[in-house]
Amino acid sequence: MPKRRLCTAGPALAAALALLVPGTAQARPQAPPPLTDERGRALTLHGWNLADKDHRGEDALSGITERHLRDMAGRGFNLARLAVFWDDLEPRPGRYSERYLRKIERILDWAHTYRIRVVVDAHQDVYGPGFGGHRGIPEWATRTDGLPYKPHPDDWFAEYFEPGVQAAFEHLYGDADLRRAQARMWQVLAGRLASHPAVFGYDLINEPMGRLLPGEDLPTAARRVESTRLTPMYRRIAEAIRRVDRKHWLFVEPTPAAGEGVPTGLGRIPDPKVVYAPHFYNAAMEAGRDYDPASGWLERYEAAVVRYPREHRLPVVVGEWGPLNSALPHMGRFYEDALASMGRYASGWASWEWCYGGAYCALDGNGRFQANKERTASPYAAAVAGEVRSTSYEAGRYRLEYRARGGGVTEVSVPPGPGGWAVRVSGPARAGAAVVRPGERRTVRVRATGPGAVTVTVLERRTA
Repeated sequence: MPKRRLCTAGPALAAALALLVPGTAQARPQAPPPLTDERGRALTLHGWNLADKDHRGEDALSGITERHLRDMAGRGFNLARLAVFWDDLEPRPGRYSERYLRKIERILDWAHTYRIRVVVDAHQDVYGPGFGGHRGIPEWATRTDGLPYKPHPDDWFAEYFEPGVQAAFEHLYGDADLRRAQARMWQVLAGRLASHPAVFGYDLINEPMGRLLPGEDLPTAARRVESTRLTPMYRRIAEAIRRVDRKHWLFVEPTPAAGEGVPTGLGRIPDPKVVYAPHFYNAAMEAGRDYDPASGWLERYEAAVVRYPREHRLPVVVGEWGPLNSALPHMGRFYEDALASMGRYASGWASWEWCYGGAYCALDGNGRFQANKERTASPYAAAVAGEVRSTSYEAGRYRLEYRARGGGVTEVSVPPGPGGWAVRVSGPARAGAAVVRPGERRTVRVRATGPGAVTVTVLERRTA
């Protein structure tokens, strides 16, 4: 959702989402199933988005460098959600940019070097360059029926409600030739990237929107668009990708209304490797306000977001999250609450975004974490060879409990710490390291020696 250089999502987002009924917090349902790797290990993915919206054409993706991947890996992250743009991939109908594909592959090469899994995200903001220079769906695939579009320089989200933009989405979902073009684009992209070892999956479209009908509020419109527009689109794209790639995961998103605790209207996507990938943004914080722990927003979001993946037995990875201003007084509490919440239902997340010095950026211009964002770098079980019973992290103490199947290798990612970390294991398993030195980032491998209950504890060693 965020766009670099813009300091707020503006009142349109807040006003639209204010239509949602607050309700009351609900008891947390059973968690969705875990994401797994090719060995059947339960995965946890912690990472960041990579996006270069400032450069296009010959300069496309030049804002993403090897440093981005190296720095992410060096702080213990193992996931990048990489924004790519259809308008750069296919600037003219049927003419695909070899230069752009090679640039994507170069970023994937860096990710592979640093052992980062990549989700390739077909990104769009306000449909694409046909509207105010945004990125995403090409101008040649933009049909407005002659309806108006007015830019909102200080409130970009309001542009989604412009009649021309809403018409363009309707044509994308409904016009046979645009449907074929979108499926063909994905076949070209997935066919080219299917064999790259860094690719983990494909996010089929970023934050899809649609037309509001007369008399509809946003929640009603969102559920209708998800049911009648997005579900058929995802089925078409999934079928197209599977003709060239049957290996990688397919990530499907609801509309942005999900961020305020609206259960999605998405239907079943008939594919064995689908991930539900909602975004996790709050209208008030997107407008620059502080986190309010008493608002009930986070509890509503968690209660709503698990319904669809539980019903369809899908793992969850939160594709985007993070506040505009992480330095406000209650943002430490927000990160604590948000990370604990996602840990209960999601197999991972990608925060917005890994860059240097902007409002949403992970790091400042000197390469240091911005306020409270260091909280995203903590120990976690990247892969568990067995059934996870519980995980927790608090005050420098990480604890993993699982039931080992016997003989498998569990991987625990440990970020750099000023005093290092101590690793303790109980049960039928042994760790490859008992100590992680100060300032070292390490993946500690825990090999089971037989079936049974295993506990791994990682303790921060305090500096004098």
